[in-house]
Amino acid sequence: MSNNEHQDTIYRTTPRRVGKMLAIIIGIQIVGGIIFFTHYDYWNSYLPNAGKIQELQMEKMAATQTSGSGPSSTQGTFTGKVIPISLKFVESPDFSKYGFDAPKGSPGSDPQINASVGDKIVFSVTNGGKSFHAFAVTASTSGPGPAIPGTTIGTADSPMKPGQSGTVTFIPASAGTYYYICAVPGHRELGMEGKIVVGGGSGVSSIPVGTGGTVPATGVKDSFSLSFQISPDFSKYGFNGTGGSGTDPTITVHSGDTVTINLSNPSKSFHAFGIVTNPSDPSGIVWNAAFKTPDSPMKPGETGVVTFVAGTPGLYHYICTVPGHAALGMDGQFIVEK
Repeated sequence: MSNNEHQDTIYRTTPRRVGKMLAIIIGIQIVGGIIFFTHYDYWNSYLPNAGKIQELQMEKMAATQTSGSGPSSTQGTFTGKVIPISLKFVESPDFSKYGFDAPKGSPGSDPQINASVGDKIVFSVTNGGKSFHAFAVTASTSGPGPAIPGTTIGTADSPMKPGQSGTVTFIPASAGTYYYICAVPGHRELGMEGKIVVGGGSGVSSIPVGTGGTVPATGVKDSFSLSFQISPDFSKYGFNGTGGSGTDPTITVHSGDTVTINLSNPSKSFHAFGIVTNPSDPSGIVWNAAFKTPDSPMKPGETGVVTFVAGTPGLYHYICTVPGHAALGMDGQFIVEK
């Protein structure tokens, strides 16, 4: 063989360069594997179009639902009783069973809640599992919803991550069986479903909602004292308490009474007071019965007084008008009798 038989340049590398290249490739594979397997629950449970699916189901139910048939799919009017409930999302070690407080079939899983129409059920929910979840209350007997407005913590498209928690309020508007569920598609079927059995209720549920109209003062004077209270972990709010006896006491006056309410804020947060017809609408103040505003609230340690003439008879609510505080528990009945 002659010396000029191979004239083309022959490129060679070294074992050291080959080792570096292999190390880079293996490193990329390892990092990718770690990312995938540490988020396995997410890939396994999350559906990108879950929100769209839920919207279609809500539209379908709205089209087929008739008034007066079965549980109501709306929030009701609070009638005085507060029921605090703490729940935790959990999964079995092999992820074959899901549940609230314990996997499906285990002791203590998915506890049944008993209430009456108008009771305020305050859910404090924690994601104690390793997967992604979303909380909701629904009147539907199957599927991920639709959720009753105001009862969701997270959604299928924006779920609660492990360790996250939240609080939400449900006031049943009619008797029947409701369900608290995980709204991520498939999780309800794996066990994340509990019953809320609602009876007919009684008492002030028969009082019509007040119209907010004004009347002349009769000269009768009434005086009450309320303090804004928050639990140490900031999960429960209330007037004169945070869920126990004496919390959010019912105030009853007569139409035309001149009412004075002495307010104090011993809590560590900011608050504002108002009387409204709908606790979900803190801007609907009646009779100028407000002290401070969400934009200029009471500071911790501050006190104040509000005086007004109670107007037309009916059921009203005194609330903290700072957004979200009424839903967390700062919502009491204000009843005006003839």
